[in-house]
Amino acid sequence: MQIHELTAVETAKAIKEKKFSSVEAVKAGFERISKYEGHVGALITTLEEEALRKASEIDSRLARGEDAGPLAGVPYIVKDNFCTHGIRTTCSSRILENWKPTYNASPVNYMNDAGAILMAKANLDEFAMGSSTENSIIGPTKNPRDLRRVPGGSSGGSAAAVAAGYVPVALGTDTGGSVRQPAAFCGIQGLKPSYGEVSRYGIIAYCSALDQVSPLARSVEDLAVAMEILARADSSDTTCDGYDRPKFSGALSTENLKGCRIGVFAGFEASQMDPDLYGALSKAGDMCREAGAAVEPIDLPIAVKYGVATYYVTALADASSKLGCYDGIRYGTHIDGPTLADMYANTRTASFGEEVRRRIILGTCLLTEGFYQNYYGPALKVRTKMTEEFDGIFEKYDAYLLPTTPSLPYLLGTKETDPNRMYLGDVFTVPISLGGLPGLNLSMGFNGDGLPLSVQIVGPRYGDSKVLGVASVLERMIGRPRVCDPRALGEVA
Repeated sequence: MQIHELTAVETAKAIKEKKFSSVEAVKAGFERISKYEGHVGALITTLEEEALRKASEIDSRLARGEDAGPLAGVPYIVKDNFCTHGIRTTCSSRILENWKPTYNASPVNYMNDAGAILMAKANLDEFAMGSSTENSIIGPTKNPRDLRRVPGGSSGGSAAAVAAGYVPVALGTDTGGSVRQPAAFCGIQGLKPSYGEVSRYGIIAYCSALDQVSPLARSVEDLAVAMEILARADSSDTTCDGYDRPKFSGALSTENLKGCRIGVFAGFEASQMDPDLYGALSKAGDMCREAGAAVEPIDLPIAVKYGVATYYVTALADASSKLGCYDGIRYGTHIDGPTLADMYANTRTASFGEEVRRRIILGTCLLTEGFYQNYYGPALKVRTKMTEEFDGIFEKYDAYLLPTTPSLPYLLGTKETDPNRMYLGDVFTVPISLGGLPGLNLSMGFNGDGLPLSVQIVGPRYGDSKVLGVASVLERMIGRPRVCDPRALGEVA
């Protein structure tokens, strides 16, 4: 295998064994970026000089016999809503186009301390608001599996970078599906941890009640190792729970699913989703049965029927308050006006994109007196009912399977003109976010046209290890995803 085809764990092991150096691993990543980034558009800011300097330092430490960390010399990328000290952090928005934070997000510090090397900041839908990575100041990211299609969103740049072999592991954020859906569209693995598992300190918020830092990779083992690095208590984030985390990689030793009870979601008509994805879900259920699990159909009537509406009411209300700090005075773009109100209006109108403006307006309306009583308050009650529904499921089952998305990756420019269709694409991911549950997108290979298939594995709150264990068993049966050379389907790579 070539360097860019290795997983993060394989790369770290090879560097430690002196099969190649950290500098060579970084150069291999930038060779891929140089060759394909002009076609994919996954990155906003590249950090070649800094990455090579850090790689040289790692090589020197290893030469002295020092322990440089579990991911020593491994390249990684973060979504551009992670604060990075002295490196611009744009959120793909004109309002932060040239903003440079004075500190790192906690997850960035954790990865750096583990010896990983930051290569670049990845493209995203502006302020993580979108499902296709088309709402960005640099333009859309394209799916490396088929350059005519979207990579999903909002963490589409991170997912595309992993699929195209720029890096073996990347970090994104998942609020309502923003890591799981891009992982599904790009044919890789992606885990949204339980809410409160990973610190959000230094992450530019979309919805603080739902946002969760999430790893993307080409193997379940890499997800587990990333979780061991990322999941820890952080006094800087009061929503990050302070319990002792398990050793997530221990779940990978699961040999089979004997004694497990697995539910397979059946509460929808097959016509409501792509038949190939329906087939992937059925296949995953059969594989669980073959691995020794007791497999039964389950239904989630409240979560599926009311999940999307509940999510957008709660998330947009939260987003409206979060984005109120972008006033053009303290930092970011400033456009003058004759009065303070005019300055606010000028700055925000010129600097926020259409989708962000739409969500701010809707969220602000939802927080006004009448709308709050009629929509926001009831949405919180429905969310509680959904949590009770999940609790009931996990009294009986260890995990359950459902689709990640109802559709295969769609063509660029076909859904952003219809926000309702875009929002409904979150029907299988947002309920998991509202419940604070861990959800893992598992690549299930490809359909006859070469488009990625997937399934979502969900476990109880703080049952991340259980989800990783089920995923590792299935991944051994189906095979882990591989790097692709970005192209349009039907073209010769």
